[in-house]
Amino acid sequence: MVLWSQPEEERAGKPLLVLLHGYGANEQDLLSVADMLPREFAVASVRAPLVSGAGFTWFPLTASIDYSLDAVKAASGYALDWIDSVKANHPSVTLLGFSMGMAMATTMLRQRPADFAAVVGLSGFAVDADSDPSFRDAELDGTVPMFWGRDQQDPVITPDKIDFTMGWVRKHVKLTKVLYTGMWHGINQQEVGHVSEFLTHEVLNK
Repeated sequence: MVLWSQPEEERAGKPLLVLLHGYGANEQDLLSVADMLPREFAVASVRAPLVSGAGFTWFPLTASIDYSLDAVKAASGYALDWIDSVKANHPSVTLLGFSMGMAMATTMLRQRPADFAAVVGLSGFAVDADSDPSFRDAELDGTVPMFWGRDQQDPVITPDKIDFTMGWVRKHVKLTKVLYTGMWHGINQQEVGHVSEFLTHEVLNK
């Protein structure tokens, strides 16, 4: 299930921005954010494939017994297959993920290092891929722009995930990192403004 910000006749030829929601949410969750981002993008919000309570998830929570890297890779393949079906209509593809959606966005970048114009990660993390050969980190030479916004008081993303992600972003992407206060595990208007500036500068003005 995919929701678009614009009707089909208005999308062709525009840069594609793919929204990836967090755990237990759905494809409607981030569309309000799209309303505050540059209109030059065709924005698509994708529903995760697994049912989780009243919402959906990309893969089991990392702390659960059901979690595995194979589950992360299956979710990534699901989203990449959909992107492959539409990307010919767009000059570039950018990923924006919230929470677990950031884990998805960074995983997709790591599996397809040359495919994305930029990545936006909000209150999330990158997965520890344990030297899995499908994660082509060695090909990420610090040229892909990435925005990472978070609150240091985020009660959801655990310190080990932050530590791993910090080490990964410093080695592999062109990082714009912004810390917010009072946002907790969420997104605020100031952050959306920064994301809009980042997308304009790093994607639209390239």
